[in-house]
Amino acid sequence: MTVTVTKNPLLLMNFTRQGCLFKKCRLPPALHARSYSAQPHKRSISSLSRYSPAIVGVGIVAGLSWYFFYPDASRSAPTLANIPLSPTHFTPSKVSFNEVCGPDTKLLELIVPPELLPRLDADVFAPIWSVFIKDDDIQVERPYTPLEGVDENGRMLFWIKQYPRGEVGRWLHSKNVGDTIELRGPLKTWQWKEDEWDEVVMISGGTGITPFYQLFSSVISRPSEYQTRFTLLHSSRTLADIPPPRIIDNLSSFAARNPERFRLKLFVDSPHGLPIPSHLPAPDFGRIGKPAIEQCLDLNQKTPWWHRLWRKSEAPKPNRKLIDVPA
Repeated sequence: MTVTVTKNPLLLMNFTRQGCLFKKCRLPPALHARSYSAQPHKRSISSLSRYSPAIVGVGIVAGLSWYFFYPDASRSAPTLANIPLSPTHFTPSKVSFNEVCGPDTKLLELIVPPELLPRLDADVFAPIWSVFIKDDDIQVERPYTPLEGVDENGRMLFWIKQYPRGEVGRWLHSKNVGDTIELRGPLKTWQWKEDEWDEVVMISGGTGITPFYQLFSSVISRPSEYQTRFTLLHSSRTLADIPPPRIIDNLSSFAARNPERFRLKLFVDSPHGLPIPSHLPAPDFGRIGKPAIEQCLDLNQKTPWWHRLWRKSEAPKPNRKLIDVPA
């Protein structure tokens, strides 16, 4: 089934810190991504170079002073164990599940007491939302997106990557079943409108797939009277870094059963490593590039010359919007 594009297609992107997948990819003009440029002032560069060590030193001192002494509301937010979950305070949760699922990733399930949950049909639980998790040791918080939202028992499942210099990620990887973790939220990441888009293309890398999997759980996999078509292009560094079966198997099986609703395309930087499971779509080796995006958005289709002979004018191309959805 082909969906006729009568409204603007939507292109969503989300990457982790493992690198920009579009480093050498220029999007076509039809995507209308805003660009910025700045030309340096030639005379100012030579004059500033003499003072650069002092400027750097002052910047470091100012940055450290701002971090430790600026009255950040999130660092001073209280921990309340008897008030419903809210962005204004931290709520204790318990680790109920902990499983290593990759070279530097793990699945972590947290449970918030059900009586502390807001109503699950409340607007705060938008199709894509996140919570802030606090590292109690150094009082630093980072946002994480629950893969499947939250259920009536207060369970939230996270796919978390451990970075060499990531404080909270390393701290979470050290937690065991029964440990207490404080979080605050939910915070709305992106508001979905059911009848606004005819086609949505999602591009992710690594654990950046989490907001799109949450959209899959809350919108894509559920029956709908609208015929929006979704496509997910996902990139991993190696075959071992492909999302765990709890994520990728659900996406793959749904795409096989509902090709008119959802398409899945995998990309892997390196072909070396574990073999790809036979039930998953064969990945393309290399980064997500311009041809893959153009194919999904039907930008590389050309009208045959004999069709143009009988047409007075070409149909106007639809505008595209490029939106970066944070994890």
